[in-house]
Amino acid sequence: MFKKVTSDVLGLSDVGKIIHPSDYDKVDADDYVMHEDNEKIYFLIKSKADEYCFTNKALIHLDGTSAMSKKRLLRRYSYSQNTITHVFLETAGTVDLDVEIKFVIGSVNFSIDVNKKQIEELKDLYKALIKISEICHENEFSLQFSEQSLNLASATLNRVHSKEENIVENFQEINERAFKWLQDNREKYHVKDFGFVFEKFINN
Repeated sequence: MFKKVTSDVLGLSDVGKIIHPSDYDKVDADDYVMHEDNEKIYFLIKSKADEYCFTNKALIHLDGTSAMSKKRLLRRYSYSQNTITHVFLETAGTVDLDVEIKFVIGSVNFSIDVNKKQIEELKDLYKALIKISEICHENEFSLQFSEQSLNLASATLNRVHSKEENIVENFQEINERAFKWLQDNREKYHVKDFGFVFEKFINN
């Protein structure tokens, strides 16, 4: 008991350990991964109070109030709905026991301490988060550009005169094509599964 209290007071309980894939089924976060929808854990950091589970689709955070409490608050941040930005990796100084990865997902700031002996593994996560951030930023720009192109095309067609009997038919055809075109672009630029990024950068 005294050791647990000391760890909380000194902040040592917040220093996380990167869990090996062979032990993913032993952590609590695994119970909340949507395996039924082909969701897969690619990186997991566990401290005495928290678990940070990075899957191909979301960050699952089991938030504990302290190492002594069994209460947990489960939060899920899907990458498709919560953009990752401001990714930083803070390496250890001479006397530091930990390294730190920082990022913002949606509007939530994360700062996760990890044992400095696992800096090489944490670098892989850093690269993956940076890449996801870049892809989401580029896709958002591309989607906005495609929507602007559609609006420009629509405005141009409105200036073209057609025979009255063809107006309804032409409108319906144009509307259907525009809807499909926009839907295809949304699917292309709104990525929900980033397994390909984790596969590339996470070297377990």
